[in-house]
Amino acid sequence: MQFSDLDLNKTYTYADYLKWTFDERLELIKGKIFPMSPAPAEIHQRISHKVNLALGNNLYGKPCAVYAAPFDVRLILKSKKDKEIITVLQPDICVICDLSKIDDRGCLGAPDIVVEILSPGNNKKELKNKYEVYEEAGVKEFWIIHPQEKTFFKYVLDEAGKFMPTNLLTFGDEVTSSILPGFALNLDEVFADRLGGTSS
Repeated sequence: MQFSDLDLNKTYTYADYLKWTFDERLELIKGKIFPMSPAPAEIHQRISHKVNLALGNNLYGKPCAVYAAPFDVRLILKSKKDKEIITVLQPDICVICDLSKIDDRGCLGAPDIVVEILSPGNNKKELKNKYEVYEEAGVKEFWIIHPQEKTFFKYVLDEAGKFMPTNLLTFGDEVTSSILPGFALNLDEVFADRLGGTSS
Protein backbone atom coordinates (compact mmCIF):
# COMPACT_ATOMS: atom_id res chain seq x y z
CA MET A 1 0.00 0.00 0.00
CA GLN A 2 1.16 3.53 -0.83
CA PHE A 3 0.36 6.61 1.22
CA SER A 4 -1.66 7.89 -1.76
CA ASP A 5 -3.92 4.82 -1.44
CA LEU A 6 -5.23 5.95 1.95
CA ASP A 7 -8.66 7.54 2.18
CA LEU A 8 -8.08 10.68 4.27
CA ASN A 9 -11.81 10.83 5.07
CA LYS A 10 -11.81 7.37 6.65
CA THR A 11 -11.34 6.66 10.35
CA TYR A 12 -8.30 4.50 11.12
CA THR A 13 -6.96 2.77 14.23
CA TYR A 14 -3.55 1.89 15.62
CA ALA A 15 -4.06 -1.63 14.21
CA ASP A 16 -4.21 -0.06 10.73
CA TYR A 17 -1.23 2.16 11.52
CA LEU A 18 0.92 -0.88 12.33
CA LYS A 19 0.32 -2.33 8.86
CA TRP A 20 1.54 0.72 6.94
CA THR A 21 5.05 0.41 5.54
CA PHE A 22 5.40 3.55 3.42
CA ASP A 23 8.09 6.14 4.12
CA GLU A 24 5.78 9.06 4.93
CA ARG A 25 5.42 9.80 8.64
CA LEU A 26 1.96 10.56 9.94
CA GLU A 27 -0.08 10.86 13.10
CA LEU A 28 -3.61 9.73 13.92
CA ILE A 29 -5.85 12.14 15.79
CA LYS A 30 -9.24 10.67 16.66
CA GLY A 31 -8.81 8.26 13.74
CA LYS A 32 -8.02 10.93 11.16
CA ILE A 33 -4.70 11.04 9.33
CA PHE A 34 -2.41 14.04 9.72
CA PRO A 35 0.73 13.80 7.55
CA MET A 36 3.79 15.07 9.39
CA SER A 37 6.02 17.77 7.96
CA PRO A 38 9.09 16.72 5.97
CA ALA A 39 12.42 16.64 7.83
CA PRO A 40 12.30 19.49 10.37
CA ALA A 41 14.34 22.64 9.81
CA GLU A 42 17.70 23.17 11.53
CA ILE A 43 16.25 25.60 14.09
CA HIS A 44 13.59 23.04 15.05
CA GLN A 45 16.19 20.33 15.58
CA ARG A 46 18.52 22.68 17.46
CA ILE A 47 15.79 23.66 19.93
CA SER A 48 14.64 20.05 20.28
CA HIS A 49 18.20 18.99 21.12
CA LYS A 50 18.61 21.69 23.78
CA VAL A 51 15.28 20.98 25.49
CA ASN A 52 15.81 17.22 25.35
CA LEU A 53 19.32 17.63 26.83
CA ALA A 54 18.08 19.87 29.65
CA LEU A 55 15.29 17.43 30.52
CA GLY A 56 17.60 14.43 30.28
CA ASN A 57 20.17 16.03 32.59
CA ASN A 58 17.46 16.85 35.14
CA LEU A 59 15.98 13.35 35.00
CA TYR A 60 19.27 11.46 35.24
CA GLY A 61 18.94 8.92 38.05
CA LYS A 62 15.26 9.77 38.62
CA PRO A 63 12.21 7.56 37.95
CA CYS A 64 11.12 9.44 34.82
CA ALA A 65 12.20 9.08 31.19
CA VAL A 66 12.43 11.54 28.31
CA TYR A 67 11.97 10.57 24.66
CA ALA A 68 12.35 12.53 21.44
CA ALA A 69 10.56 11.89 18.15
CA PRO A 70 10.15 9.59 16.36
CA PHE A 71 8.45 7.92 19.32
CA ASP A 72 4.83 6.76 19.17
CA VAL A 73 2.47 7.88 21.93
CA ARG A 74 -0.81 5.97 21.91
CA LEU A 75 -3.53 7.80 23.81
CA ILE A 76 -6.22 5.65 25.44
CA LEU A 77 -9.88 6.55 25.63
CA LYS A 78 -11.58 3.28 26.59
CA SER A 79 -9.43 0.33 25.63
CA LYS A 80 -5.76 -0.54 25.27
CA LYS A 81 -6.52 -2.79 22.28
CA ASP A 82 -4.76 -1.78 19.05
CA LYS A 83 -8.00 -1.86 17.07
CA GLU A 84 -9.66 0.56 19.50
CA ILE A 85 -6.87 3.12 19.81
CA ILE A 86 -7.57 5.99 17.40
CA THR A 87 -4.95 8.55 18.43
CA VAL A 88 -1.24 7.94 17.83
CA LEU A 89 1.05 10.97 18.03
CA GLN A 90 4.77 11.64 17.79
CA PRO A 91 5.42 14.61 20.08
CA ASP A 92 8.77 16.28 19.56
CA ILE A 93 9.61 15.43 23.18
CA CYS A 94 7.73 13.72 25.98
CA VAL A 95 8.42 13.00 29.64
CA ILE A 96 6.95 9.86 31.17
CA CYS A 97 7.09 9.25 34.92
CA ASP A 98 4.92 6.11 35.02
CA LEU A 99 7.43 3.77 33.40
CA SER A 100 4.82 0.99 33.16
CA LYS A 101 3.39 2.95 30.20
CA ILE A 102 6.55 2.33 28.16
CA ASP A 103 6.75 -0.74 25.94
CA ASP A 104 8.70 -1.78 22.87
CA ARG A 105 6.33 0.21 20.64
CA GLY A 106 6.52 3.50 22.52
CA CYS A 107 4.21 4.91 25.19
CA LEU A 108 0.74 3.50 25.92
CA GLY A 109 -1.12 6.21 27.78
CA ALA A 110 -0.62 9.88 28.52
CA PRO A 111 2.91 11.23 29.12
CA ASP A 112 3.30 13.65 32.01
CA ILE A 113 4.76 16.35 29.74
CA VAL A 114 4.40 16.74 25.99
CA VAL A 115 6.51 19.24 24.04
CA GLU A 116 5.53 20.38 20.54
CA ILE A 117 7.98 22.57 18.62
CA LEU A 118 6.08 24.34 15.88
CA SER A 119 7.12 24.13 12.23
CA PRO A 120 5.81 26.28 9.38
CA GLY A 121 3.79 23.21 8.33
CA ASN A 122 1.89 23.04 11.64
CA ASN A 123 -1.64 24.33 11.15
CA LYS A 124 -4.07 25.68 13.71
CA LYS A 125 -6.49 22.79 13.23
CA GLU A 126 -3.78 20.24 14.01
CA LEU A 127 -2.68 22.17 17.10
CA LYS A 128 -6.28 22.52 18.31
CA ASN A 129 -6.87 18.80 17.83
CA LYS A 130 -3.70 17.95 19.73
CA TYR A 131 -4.71 20.28 22.56
CA GLU A 132 -8.05 18.45 22.81
CA VAL A 133 -6.65 14.91 22.81
CA TYR A 134 -3.80 15.75 25.20
CA GLU A 135 -6.27 17.33 27.62
CA GLU A 136 -8.73 14.44 27.26
CA ALA A 137 -6.00 11.85 27.87
CA GLY A 138 -4.73 13.61 31.00
CA VAL A 139 -1.36 14.99 29.90
CA LYS A 140 -0.29 17.09 32.90
CA GLU A 141 1.68 19.74 30.97
CA PHE A 142 1.56 20.66 27.28
CA TRP A 143 4.50 22.82 26.18
CA ILE A 144 4.41 24.71 22.87
CA ILE A 145 7.61 26.27 21.54
CA HIS A 146 7.52 28.69 18.59
CA PRO A 147 11.04 28.88 17.08
CA GLN A 148 10.33 31.77 14.70
CA GLU A 149 8.66 33.95 17.33
CA LYS A 150 11.02 32.68 20.05
CA THR A 151 8.23 32.06 22.54
CA PHE A 152 7.31 29.34 25.02
CA PHE A 153 3.78 28.63 26.19
CA LYS A 154 2.56 26.02 28.65
CA TYR A 155 -0.83 24.55 29.49
CA VAL A 156 -1.16 22.88 32.89
CA LEU A 157 -3.90 20.35 33.70
CA ASP A 158 -6.01 21.43 36.66
CA GLU A 159 -7.81 19.21 39.19
CA ALA A 160 -10.92 19.17 36.99
CA GLY A 161 -8.93 17.74 34.08
CA LYS A 162 -8.91 20.96 32.06
CA PHE A 163 -5.90 22.75 30.60
CA MET A 164 -5.16 26.12 32.16
CA PRO A 165 -2.97 28.58 30.19
CA THR A 166 0.12 30.15 31.73
CA ASN A 167 2.07 33.29 30.82
CA LEU A 168 3.81 33.52 27.46
CA LEU A 169 7.58 33.33 28.02
CA THR A 170 10.50 34.47 25.89
CA PHE A 171 14.10 35.80 26.23
CA GLY A 172 15.10 36.46 29.83
CA ASP A 173 12.60 33.93 31.17
CA GLU A 174 13.08 30.53 32.74
CA VAL A 175 10.76 27.54 32.43
CA THR A 176 10.03 25.47 35.54
CA SER A 177 7.67 22.58 36.15
CA SER A 178 5.90 21.27 39.25
CA ILE A 179 6.41 17.78 37.81
CA LEU A 180 10.20 18.19 37.77
CA PRO A 181 11.53 19.67 41.03
CA GLY A 182 14.75 21.59 40.46
CA PHE A 183 14.29 21.80 36.70
CA ALA A 184 14.96 25.17 35.04
CA LEU A 185 15.10 25.79 31.30
CA ASN A 186 16.82 29.03 30.31
CA LEU A 187 15.09 30.40 27.21
CA ASP A 188 18.07 32.58 26.30
CA GLU A 189 19.98 29.34 25.78
CA VAL A 190 17.08 27.59 24.02
CA PHE A 191 16.69 30.38 21.47
CA ALA A 192 20.42 31.03 20.99
CA ASP A 193 21.46 31.10 17.33
CA ARG A 194 23.73 28.08 17.61
CA LEU A 195 24.21 25.22 20.05
CA GLY A 196 26.94 27.09 21.88
CA GLY A 197 26.10 30.61 20.71
CA THR A 198 24.27 33.59 22.04
CA SER A 199 20.70 34.68 21.47
CA SER A 200 19.90 37.07 18.67
